[in-house]
Amino acid sequence: MIKTIVLTRDVQKPIQSLGPMCSSPDANLILAPFAHMQKTSATLLIIDDDEVVRASLAAYLEDSGFSVLQASNGVQGLKVFEQEQPDLVICDLRMPQMSGLELIRQVAQRSAQTPVIVISGAGVMSDVVEALRLGAADYLIKPLEDLAVLEHSVHRALDRARLLHENQRYREKLESANRELEASLHLLQEDQNAGRQVQMNMLPTSPWSLDGFDFAHQIIPSLYLSGDFVDYFKVDERRVAFYLADVSGHGASSAFVTVLLKFMTTRLLFESKRNGTLPEFKPSEVLAHINRGLINCKLGKHVTMVGGVIDQETGLLTYSIGGHLPLPVLYTPDSVTYLEGRGLPVGLFNEATYEDQVLKLPETFSLTLMSDGILDLLAEPTLKEKEAALPQLVKAAGGSLDGLRQVFGLATLGEMPDDIALMVLSRNLT
Repeated sequence: MIKTIVLTRDVQKPIQSLGPMCSSPDANLILAPFAHMQKTSATLLIIDDDEVVRASLAAYLEDSGFSVLQASNGVQGLKVFEQEQPDLVICDLRMPQMSGLELIRQVAQRSAQTPVIVISGAGVMSDVVEALRLGAADYLIKPLEDLAVLEHSVHRALDRARLLHENQRYREKLESANRELEASLHLLQEDQNAGRQVQMNMLPTSPWSLDGFDFAHQIIPSLYLSGDFVDYFKVDERRVAFYLADVSGHGASSAFVTVLLKFMTTRLLFESKRNGTLPEFKPSEVLAHINRGLINCKLGKHVTMVGGVIDQETGLLTYSIGGHLPLPVLYTPDSVTYLEGRGLPVGLFNEATYEDQVLKLPETFSLTLMSDGILDLLAEPTLKEKEAALPQLVKAAGGSLDGLRQVFGLATLGEMPDDIALMVLSRNLT
């Protein structure tokens, strides 16, 4: 079989091509003027047993700015391919020793990203389909009447290969970044687990009873760690103290402040006992001490707090409010009401002062302290309406923590925008 190739710029003759390039005189009109304008550093390998065809293609593509390697058959071409690693292969189908289809298979096994363009005079449809199925980037039929068609096909295939290579590189970078992220998340999870364990160990036992007074609490963090905190503890043989704190924000940074609160209250109690100033252990002074400590630490965090001390001998509750809402709700079998009091948030103002309020506790009562996250559970549209509804919900719960869990549906909560803390202290409540 005699193979021929025609080199021409005649734009009136149709382009014979299958694959991405279609036969169209308009394509010739567009491509011909730009045939030699694009320059590239890509290396091409031409494999064809027809020396005239091979030399003609090589001369044209070299003139277009490509580096061109040549081979006269598939076996030689595969050897050159392995040695030189060209960017693109152009091959015939009908060659001695190794067919073009087998060459495509071998190239794909060695470098699946390297595009192969087939130029063949054997325009059998089964060969076209098989070549494309094996991964050929294009299939052009000899004779090529305008080599600009081949050049355009080469540029398209190289661009596609470049994009695939970049996508692969980006994918590898993304996978590497994901692995690093997973490692960081694992480390963060370990840190959070450790932080959560520390925070849980700082919380008091729930429920806890002392000389007829019962304490219980529940904290539901919006994230893994909570910025809400509660504590209750013996001051001395006749007094017991408690507080509920709501740190601004939530998550790890706010949870750290709860650790600081625990440290400051414990340290203050220890220093009071050591210096013999324990009789002056008042809630207002505790809040003032924490206010100074938080400001000096410069953490950018403030806290709303309710703190109190119960004298078990007299039944008097002395408490102080540090900018906290909602106020504690006092429940008895006959009434339900908010405690009175006001004050500035803790950790914001150097000049902040706090006042002590004194209340004679009823024989039967419960006192419910809540963080403002509880208000997010109420259906009322305004804050004023939510605050008006809250005491009635405490009444419906019978003043107990178990009742509050049911009223607020705490067991079935989904994601919450804020932490929720509840603490209930009671006496003679059935």
